[in-house]
Amino acid sequence: MHTRLLIAVLLFLGSMQAFAAEVSGFRVWADPVKTRAVLDLDRKTAYKLFTLQDPHRVVVDLQGTSIEIPVELDKEHAGIISSVRYGQPDKKTLRVVFDLTDSVELKSFLLEPTAQYSHRLVIDLYSRSNRQAPTMVKHVADISKPDRDVVIAIDAGHGGEDPGAIGKKKTQEKHVVLQIARRLKKAIDAEPGMKAILTRDGDYYIPLRGRYEKARKARSDLFVSIHADAFTKRSVRGSSVFVLSPRGASSEFARLLADSENASDLVGGVTLNDKDDMLASVLLDLSQSATREASNKVANDILGSMKRTGTVHKPHVGRANFMVLKSPDVPSVLIETAFISNPGEEKRLTEKEFQQRMARTITRGIKDYFYSSPPPGTWIAANRDGQKYIVARGDTLGGIASRYSVSLNRLRTANNIRGDVIHVGRELVIPTS
Repeated sequence: MHTRLLIAVLLFLGSMQAFAAEVSGFRVWADPVKTRAVLDLDRKTAYKLFTLQDPHRVVVDLQGTSIEIPVELDKEHAGIISSVRYGQPDKKTLRVVFDLTDSVELKSFLLEPTAQYSHRLVIDLYSRSNRQAPTMVKHVADISKPDRDVVIAIDAGHGGEDPGAIGKKKTQEKHVVLQIARRLKKAIDAEPGMKAILTRDGDYYIPLRGRYEKARKARSDLFVSIHADAFTKRSVRGSSVFVLSPRGASSEFARLLADSENASDLVGGVTLNDKDDMLASVLLDLSQSATREASNKVANDILGSMKRTGTVHKPHVGRANFMVLKSPDVPSVLIETAFISNPGEEKRLTEKEFQQRMARTITRGIKDYFYSSPPPGTWIAANRDGQKYIVARGDTLGGIASRYSVSLNRLRTANNIRGDVIHVGRELVIPTS
């Protein structure tokens, strides 16, 4: 009796082991560098990955795995994957085959469960025929060209399998911030002497540090990350602007200091290999201090523009330890455009009028910053005479003069003002400093 029971238990365990995992979802999307396929699993499993030629294919063998869902390919986002199919070469193996339009290099990894996701097998496919640099860098003005454009990197938060915050009506943050980012790029590109690039221009994920690295490689003068906030209390609303907290800046500073090759690039290409640790630290600290100061200034200019046209959540610039703001040599700000958790603001986030107004508001703040502090050698530095400024509530003539680095007397003279009284809504001409 005991022998029969033992055999039955072993057979039962053997049948469970044969299909220890199950594929519960499948999705694929492409970005400018790669195509990513993701298989959702209800538990971790062993797998083997290899490629075949004539025709090009990628084969994934998952041990002890079953599949009950239809595997459908979204052709619009499928990249170099032309079709997908699956079968069982033996009783214990699930084989998934990706038919490709080109030969590829592969990277794969298993991810542990997080948030709404279970275990995931991630497969990245890099086309061998697509070796050129991303086109966004090719179109950026040469930093050494006289009267060059200032370059603003716009980062739409989240993307791909990271939807960001989700509103009550199921609006996903990743979609609305990309729409706002595209409108912001259009608004900036329409300004003389200014040019914008997008860190992502589709529904795909970019690692946080990879976002600001794209801005650095494009030699950007400013990095702006666009988000839509969420909170447990649905009545909370308004826009916010953030810069990196001192603690966050210090931690990234330590990481970069440890990487002497990377660090030398942050101080104008000066090698730090022959410098002692104290001197290297001083050089990097000076570079980072200037970046923090510029970040604070542009953040205040954007927030000031928001105060003039909409509702702000807080009247001052916030500070937080956001990884995406940790570029040590590119001034960086993060903008929470609205609360997607607020039903009214969730609706507005999807509306063209709100998105365009937000883009214009951010552009005005960015323009205020660059016209008051233009980088040397830029078109704005050579042509900012006669810039216009609209007086907002709380402005003072002295404060405006200080912001644009002009004397109070010159500001009065340029605008035929006697005394210090100015009225909200008046348009002032800012003379060249």
